[in-house]
Amino acid sequence: MALPAASPWPIVGHEEVLALLPRLRAHALLFTGPEGVGRRLVARWYAVGLNRGFPPPYLPEHPDLLEIAPKERGLRGEKEVRLEEVEPLWDWFATHPRERVKVAILDAAHLLTEAAANALLKLLEEPPAYARLVLIAPSRDTLLPTLASRLLEVPFAPVLQEKLSALTQDPELLAYAAGAPGRLRRALQDPEGFQARMERAKEALRAGSLARLSLLRELLAEEEGFFALYALLRENPRGLLALEAAREALERYVNPEVVLARLSVDLEP
Repeated sequence: MALPAASPWPIVGHEEVLALLPRLRAHALLFTGPEGVGRRLVARWYAVGLNRGFPPPYLPEHPDLLEIAPKERGLRGEKEVRLEEVEPLWDWFATHPRERVKVAILDAAHLLTEAAANALLKLLEEPPAYARLVLIAPSRDTLLPTLASRLLEVPFAPVLQEKLSALTQDPELLAYAAGAPGRLRRALQDPEGFQARMERAKEALRAGSLARLSLLRELLAEEEGFFALYALLRENPRGLLALEAAREALERYVNPEVVLARLSVDLEP
């Protein structure tokens, strides 16, 4: 069951996922895939559909939908989902839905602290019949194995460029999106911010060593900076490999200064 062309939901792609979800009966799902591909939007579509039928009407909010997202903490803006942030789920699921089912969406589930993840296990062991839980994470491997084993995974792939072309024909924007409609929409809504980010990325690639290192530090402090560099390096296989290696190292919490210094050397013109 794919979305009809006239549907007001701004979902791009994922026709197979949209056809699958109405048939699932699992109480707990795990939406995996790259950032910005549409996992949160589809989770809301699913929540409204469970209550109003599929395909659902467009409702950005619903009384039987609860969303939990990580909060930034500390001077460096570190994020994590702590026990006190998942505890409200028990009180919320303790009351019956206003319509058919209650759906909780837990964003960035890979940032759950061990205490929060273990507490969530108790809810998954004996959920109310009317409860549905959707966790969002990059991959199953990023969760505690005991938690992942209780979730039915629904993988999301990057959206094909031919589908994103309905939003823009700009090759630089499409390269920057890298299959993520959410990232593309944000760039289209903030063209000045997008252009400023791309200019910093271009400057980083042509700057001298010290200036390049400083600009890389600024760019890679946010995910959008990585994709600005990705868009510019798309025809430079050596540069792309170096950029991806740096990203993987940063995700493994390798010393960021060491990673950025190595990347700066690898991106020498």
